[in-house]
Amino acid sequence: MIGNQNMKLQQGQIWQKGNNYYRITEWSRMIIQYKHTDDPNLKEGEVIEISKKEFCRLIKGGTLVDPSSH
Repeated sequence: MIGNQNMKLQQGQIWQKGNNYYRITEWSRMIIQYKHTDDPNLKEGEVIEISKKEFCRLIKGGTLVDPSSH
């Protein structure tokens, strides 16, 4: 969970919240770029850019998808 102080956002991570998946495509100190899909295996999609704080709110309550599971 993102609430864990040890959890770090990283480029390439996929977060799941409900039926939505958020793949981090670019990570910087203040900005996150991500792609939103309903399938964790899809890599296509529009890149959305928001602040890191907004992204954390977006995925609050979500779970980090294990890369080996898809």
